[in-house]
Amino acid sequence: MALTEPVSTDFAASRASWAQGRLGLLAIAGLALLLVAAAAAILLAMGREPICKCGYVKFWQGQVVSSENSQHIADWYSFSHIIHGFLFYGLFWLIRRVTGLPISFGVALLLSIVVESAWEIAENSPAVIDHYRSATISLDYYGDSVLNSVCDILSMVLGFLIARLAPVWLTVSSALAMELIVGWLIRDNLTLNVIMLLWPMDWIKAWQGGA
Repeated sequence: MALTEPVSTDFAASRASWAQGRLGLLAIAGLALLLVAAAAAILLAMGREPICKCGYVKFWQGQVVSSENSQHIADWYSFSHIIHGFLFYGLFWLIRRVTGLPISFGVALLLSIVVESAWEIAENSPAVIDHYRSATISLDYYGDSVLNSVCDILSMVLGFLIARLAPVWLTVSSALAMELIVGWLIRDNLTLNVIMLLWPMDWIKAWQGGA
């Protein structure tokens, strides 16, 4: 079907109507904070460090090959979590559009936080940490600090909200730009991270190591 104006108008109307739901803004914000707090509590119970073992907190950690990577507020991988938010928004919008399920914007956001939190918990399990250290160049990786995990979840929320407010073309182009720029600067990004987690390849590992 050609991309005619009626289709564009229908898409915009459907997207705009998604924000309507029974959950008010304050209720969504409160439940979101409770979910993030629950994830932080679980990570602490797992024995994760609250902050970097270095004893201080930085807003930005730019060096990837460092024991301080994934320990502070933001780093290069924060962009991957913003893209997570883009993808979750698109996924839940598509599910609602195709199936007709009454998934409101607020419910979709809360479900996204649940999934992202579950990933942060799984990512910091001994099995996944050992896999990262054996299959990638992250030899100094011993898991995220709780602060970093919480900020990663919030980065996903930021991406979700951007996807709600920005035009689709801007969201897609921003995701591509982040993947390309981050991949060029640090030889890693969301795509490579998924590949090396699920199907580790020696040539990618060698390239990431500077070979």
